[in-house]
Amino acid sequence: MTFTVEVDVPVPMRDGIALATNVWRPAGPGPFPALLVRTPYGKDDAGLYGNPKLPDVFALVAAGYAVVAQDVRGTSRSPGTFVPHAHEGRDGADTLAWLAAQPWCDGAVGMWGGSYMGFAQWEAAVREVPALRAIAPVMTSADPYAAPWYSPGGALSQDAVLSWGTLSALRNLHRTLADAKDDGDGDGNADAADAGRLMAGLSDPELLHDSLPLADRAALTRHLPWAGQVLGHPERDAFWQDIAAIDRCADITVPALHIGGWYDVFIRETVRSYTMMRRYGGGAAARDGQRLIIGPWSHADGTDLGTFPDRSFGLDAGIKAADVTGAHLRFFDRWVRGRPDASEGAPDGAPDGASDGASDGASDRAPDRASDDTHRVRIFVMGADRWRDEADWPLPDTRHTPFFLDGAGRANTAAGDGLLRRDVPAAEAADTFRYDPRHPVPSLGGTVLAALPGAYPGPADQTAAEARDDVLCFSTAVLERPIEVTGHVGLVLHVSSSAPDTDFTGKLVDVHPDGRAILLCEGIQRARHRGSLTEPELMEPGTIYELSIDLGVTSNVFLPGHRILLEVSSSCFPRYDRNTNTGATIATDGPDDLVVAVNRVHHGPGRPSRLVLPLIDRPGSEPFTESTEAEARP
Repeated sequence: MTFTVEVDVPVPMRDGIALATNVWRPAGPGPFPALLVRTPYGKDDAGLYGNPKLPDVFALVAAGYAVVAQDVRGTSRSPGTFVPHAHEGRDGADTLAWLAAQPWCDGAVGMWGGSYMGFAQWEAAVREVPALRAIAPVMTSADPYAAPWYSPGGALSQDAVLSWGTLSALRNLHRTLADAKDDGDGDGNADAADAGRLMAGLSDPELLHDSLPLADRAALTRHLPWAGQVLGHPERDAFWQDIAAIDRCADITVPALHIGGWYDVFIRETVRSYTMMRRYGGGAAARDGQRLIIGPWSHADGTDLGTFPDRSFGLDAGIKAADVTGAHLRFFDRWVRGRPDASEGAPDGAPDGASDGASDGASDRAPDRASDDTHRVRIFVMGADRWRDEADWPLPDTRHTPFFLDGAGRANTAAGDGLLRRDVPAAEAADTFRYDPRHPVPSLGGTVLAALPGAYPGPADQTAAEARDDVLCFSTAVLERPIEVTGHVGLVLHVSSSAPDTDFTGKLVDVHPDGRAILLCEGIQRARHRGSLTEPELMEPGTIYELSIDLGVTSNVFLPGHRILLEVSSSCFPRYDRNTNTGATIATDGPDDLVVAVNRVHHGPGRPSRLVLPLIDRPGSEPFTESTEAEARP
């Protein structure tokens, strides 16, 4: 394969700054369609081109596309100051217009990339640039408040903000040190001390996360002032609304290929972006052109094989097996090149008609069929551990089914008496626990952004958490038949607290016959945000309130011999920040301000607390009833 490479091409922005850009062009006179990625991590970093979550750049060039990689403002070789989200919309639009005007470009451009590179796509897409024909956001969000910086329930995603923010602050600091060395000025000693503090936090998560007040992170906010703004905007106010592309779906006129992982920090928003664009996208092509692929993956590097310490999903579960590059090529051929039949038919290597999710064979190993108008969605169903094509998301035959919390009020720990039942309990009861923010429930796996000591992102065993008195456990009996749960998981709790504000958390867990309690999805609700993310309202201590908690999305078959288990508590740290229980500004509360909250979960006929599961009943499967369970819970 022969191609032409141009390095550090200066692309002018409207304010006169020029961003460093690399261009790979196929051999031949052109013109070519172009595919653009805008990154804060360094366009010259080999990791950008060897990441299995992203398409193979050389395969894109070989397919006849000009591939363009740009350092976003204030990063790597591009001048300026890096302020997350601040410039991506305008700079992205200016870059797209520049590309369309180049003699080697045919005027059609697509965008690709994951995580922050996905933010750059969404923030450019709302600008309605004529050259932009399609986007391919991987493991990212069109609503940065909801993911990754806060959460749908209003709690801060502390792990994401502090770990990613510290890395970004270090990059900014290194640029400052380099500039000071070149100019012969600057306070090098102070900057070097800050570098040591930031690096110490990355090497020791306790230093990074444990100290209070949370807002007292001088080295971080000095070199990334944006982090202080994040902590200063706990409500979803104009600071967040201005960068939320999800709020302006009608302005987005391009199709999108969404790729996510069940254990990715962005998975809720990956799915919500798909569903919102399917419903409200700006035009028929935008609505009909949405595609979704989800595998059993996390955001962190090293977990792209579908194999985790506590759970392996098999050889076909890995990202490489998903043929991400092929999915991108078929999608871009259809929507950037304008070839209506480019993504029709079976995936490469699969015989026509072999894509039925119930079949065996090649289609189960080529999870990229989510590219035609019949099968827009391709998901990996855990438990069954296989890929399956679906018409849409949510699955059209979803049946949202309540499982009611029951017991005599002693659901503390997995050895307690907490039950999940299909029928409404006959008696009222309440389970009580003490939430002490000095001793929060530790995050074990799940959708954490970075690996933590003794833990990792993904399907971790929760048995250690379930041994704590401040964790309530509600379980079905052992299942006699398989039960599929695929879709959005909800939790409705009737709660009271001794505090004016506190949090309630929920985790959906698959308990295996060998005792492993494997996390599937989780969520949190900050009580002050129970009614609104923009207008917080404190609780009256002792008053019972109904809270709805978004537990995210999953796809899992609970097999015979397994149990469905719900954990309820008030912390998941440092995935989320600790609620100080004071009702004051959490980020500025210090260690002496922390208050212990006595929290209660009420259930019974008058207070029907319930887990709402999206059950899938298909021909050949039996609907869930109480008789689906064995008579006795172990």
